[in-house]
Amino acid sequence: MLKMSQQGIDILQNKYGKRLLQQVLLKNYSTARVGGNATWFISVKNVIELSDVIQTCWEHDQNYFLLGSGSNILFSDSGFEGLVILNHAKNIMINIVDETPMIQAESGANLGLVARKAALAGLSGLEWASTIPGTIGGAVFGNAGAHDGDMNSNLLLAEILQHDTGKSVWKNNDFEFRYRSSILKRQPGKRVILSASLNCRYDDPEKIKERMNAFSNYRRQTQPPGASMGSMFKNPPGDYAGRLIEAAGLKGFKIGGVKVSEVHANFFVNDENATAMDIYQLVQHVDKTVKQKFDVQLAVEVEMVGFNQMSENYTADHGEASI
Repeated sequence: MLKMSQQGIDILQNKYGKRLLQQVLLKNYSTARVGGNATWFISVKNVIELSDVIQTCWEHDQNYFLLGSGSNILFSDSGFEGLVILNHAKNIMINIVDETPMIQAESGANLGLVARKAALAGLSGLEWASTIPGTIGGAVFGNAGAHDGDMNSNLLLAEILQHDTGKSVWKNNDFEFRYRSSILKRQPGKRVILSASLNCRYDDPEKIKERMNAFSNYRRQTQPPGASMGSMFKNPPGDYAGRLIEAAGLKGFKIGGVKVSEVHANFFVNDENATAMDIYQLVQHVDKTVKQKFDVQLAVEVEMVGFNQMSENYTADHGEASI
């Protein structure tokens, strides 16, 4: 994509006025608490606005990035040269079709909140998602998962906006889900998730609550507090990234203001003074060390945005994530 064209900016300014902001600090929208400025920034309130802004970007070759809750993402210190679209399309509905319940949520809805709303309605199947930060769109895009559950096991349908064909409905199989991946993530392009429908089943609300509480307690015991992006690396086949990093003697290893957590080695925690470059360099050091010691090549799970001049093994600047 090209950089922001004045024509596209003029169109967005005429439509959205003061809602289109300039030079917005991205560290304020990232759980990592790092990142430079976005040249332009807008928050969309629903899928109608989301579709409109995305279509404007496509029609005028705008460089954009679709942002959700800011987890699982690392913005560079130079920020993002283009338009960052904050997805606040959050409508959640419970539908019952032929006595079969399902949850329909817009792509900016918080995944954990969707799971908790389902639980309150006596609907099971999303307990695994109750403690995961992030949005529905980001979860589908990256096939988020935990506790033996993932989006592949829950997704029924999703409404997709495509550059050439407009809106269409995708079935589960269309996403070609893999571990922490979908066809949208493997082949980034001009497609955006607008909403998703998830399968559920009826169960005793107290039992659902017990399972969610157990997952919440496990998270508090095994994951560190503080500013981080969640799991930094994907688990390699038959092993765990955290185990390998710990076995390499890297727990507590620090570069600048970021360190490998002593609680869980696959979490890198910012002491609030880190830069994005600190985190990037720590990622490289950990990856290199694990490779040297165990001959295992780790794969980064976090989306890295704005690191265009760096190794492709660590970059993802495609504008479709909605994390």
